[in-house]
Amino acid sequence: MDFFAGKVLYFNKPLGWTSFDLVNRFRYKLSRKLNVKKIKVGHAGTLDPLATGVMILCTGKATKRIGEFQYQTKEYIATIKLGETTPSFDLETEVDQTFPTEHITYETVQEVLKSFTGTIQQIPPAFSACKVDGKRAYKMARKGREVELKPKTLVIDEIELTACNLPVIKIRVVCSKGTYIRALARDIGAALQSGGHLAGLERTRVGEVTLDNCMNPEQIDDFLNEIEIEIKDN
Repeated sequence: MDFFAGKVLYFNKPLGWTSFDLVNRFRYKLSRKLNVKKIKVGHAGTLDPLATGVMILCTGKATKRIGEFQYQTKEYIATIKLGETTPSFDLETEVDQTFPTEHITYETVQEVLKSFTGTIQQIPPAFSACKVDGKRAYKMARKGREVELKPKTLVIDEIELTACNLPVIKIRVVCSKGTYIRALARDIGAALQSGGHLAGLERTRVGEVTLDNCMNPEQIDDFLNEIEIEIKDN
């Protein structure tokens, strides 16, 4: 297996890890195995630290394929807590406002979810990697600065209500590149005349790659020991 010529690998990113934590862990172990100081490793699609699931890593010349994977359809399972909002739209920050939920029913949730299917406009979270005047939005937001982001056009192919234990709901979302599920949680809460934030997120598919195809970080050593690696002289 030639990692310099390029390989595409599938991982299940653990809770609490950044996307770069996973990239750095694999690159470190791969470099040691190859006995080299440097090898290209990149990922195709960021996952927040509080999210888990499918992440595609590319090595060597395969990093040129990152854009190809980023544009593939993604599927998520999202847990949304209604009646509360947070500045980051997830559990990274504390609840800042509470709202009534007594008027929300299974039927109203189903009806509201239908309105998010298809081509929609979405304002990204302030706590995101989007750039404003050349600066990352999340860096400004964490300093308490106002961040104004423009709406983006994206496509939601499917939304399915998989569990409804109000005020908590669970949904399956199939969507295009650039969709912020945290922002979707915010918008669903607002559409229900309440609030909402993301309480859990798992990416279950990227293109045709599912969790069944993925390895966990603790399996990296065994993986590198079991395969036949082509060693490059450096």
